[in-house]
Amino acid sequence: MYSRGADTLPYRILFPQNYDSTKKYPLVVFLHGAGNRGKDNQKQLVHAGSLFLKDASRRQFPAIVIFPQCGINDFWARTRIIHAITDSTPFKFEYLTDVPMNKGLNLVSRLLDSLAATKTINDKQIYIGGLSMGGMGTFELLWRKPGFFAAAFPICGGGDPFKAGVYRKDFPIWIFHGDKDPVVDVNDSRKMAAALKSANAKVKYTEYPNVKHDSWNKALAEPQLLPWLFSQKSE
Repeated sequence: MYSRGADTLPYRILFPQNYDSTKKYPLVVFLHGAGNRGKDNQKQLVHAGSLFLKDASRRQFPAIVIFPQCGINDFWARTRIIHAITDSTPFKFEYLTDVPMNKGLNLVSRLLDSLAATKTINDKQIYIGGLSMGGMGTFELLWRKPGFFAAAFPICGGGDPFKAGVYRKDFPIWIFHGDKDPVVDVNDSRKMAAALKSANAKVKYTEYPNVKHDSWNKALAEPQLLPWLFSQKSE
């Protein structure tokens, strides 16, 4: 549990096999979706936990991995719903950039700062990813903390395309979305990919045909995701 004043953030932390406190390790933070909010400090592991717990992943890519949990009445990203979901259309979100971070994301940001300041984190290899609400939080934290992360992988999320210029010019980012997503509009990811390409980021964009609001299943099973992620380093 991470605390800041009266505010608390449940999180789980995975250390590398044969962890050595004298070594520096990459740091990964994964932001879960809205359905895994709460305070049980378990539900946030449902989708991505198994990827990082695999023996092969831990052997090949030793890292410290953080899984924070957003409160039930909170939301990682600053958004406003401007059109409710219907049988034929997904939510329409407005991504707010002129207001402070929500409580949960602010606590994540502070937790990452505290971890990055330790002697066991390689500050050239700090990564962020997330799905749905967590994909939105990923896009937001990237412009809130420019230069902090080495790479990112937002899944079926979205953000404000006008903030693309704040990201590092050559920033590596792999964006995923299903083209039949009935919850988060695929155009939210398309717009971010296009804006980031225009801002000279190193964008990979994968859109899965006939996939709905579960594109994380395919994204997290991509055989090149972890090799790509851990090959990225900040300058």
